[in-house]
This record gives sequence, C-alpha cells and structure tokens, in this order.
Amino acid sequence: NKLMSKRDQYVAKMKAELDEMNAQIDKLAAKSDDAKKELHDKYKQEMADLRAQSSAMSAKLEELRDAGEDSWDNMTAELDKIADAFKHSYNYFKSQF
Repeated sequence: NKLMSKRDQYVAKMKAELDEMNAQIDKLAAKSDDAKKELHDKYKQEMADLRAQSSAMSAKLEELRDAGEDSWDNMTAELDKIADAFKHSYNYFKSQF
C-alpha cells in the first residue's frame, strides 16, 4: 500500500528527529548540571519543559502510527507543528548557554 509506505517513511523520519532531539537534550542536561546555582533552577525548569515537549511529540507520533488513512494527513500537520515548537524551544534553550 503506497500510503502505508509514505506513512511509515514519515513516522521513521519523525522518530529519527525525536531521537536526535532527545540526544541533544541529554547533552544540554549535562551542561546545565554544571551551571551556577542561581541559574540551575531555571535550567532545570527549561529542561522539564523540553522533556514534556518530547513526550508530547512521542505520544502524537504513536497516535499517528495507529491512525486511519482518513485522518493521517491532518495528523502530520499537527505533528509537524509540535516538532517545530519543540525544535524552537530547544534552540532557544541552547542559545542561553
């Protein structure tokens, strides 16, 4: 089924992006552990926010993986928005170092 392979390719692509973002977050977490005490709490909250966005993207990816053909296209747009927001938040946080 052509749609299934398109969906499978999209899911694999988004899963790879999510895995890469999670790896980058782990690197930032290690750096934030070295931050000065007064900044540590802020970084800890930002890190929690990034992890929450990661979880939301992962949940939406699972939902998309199980979606019917009729709702698949709408869900990709939604997942793209979640992924873009996640990347933006990550890049902002990274720029704070």
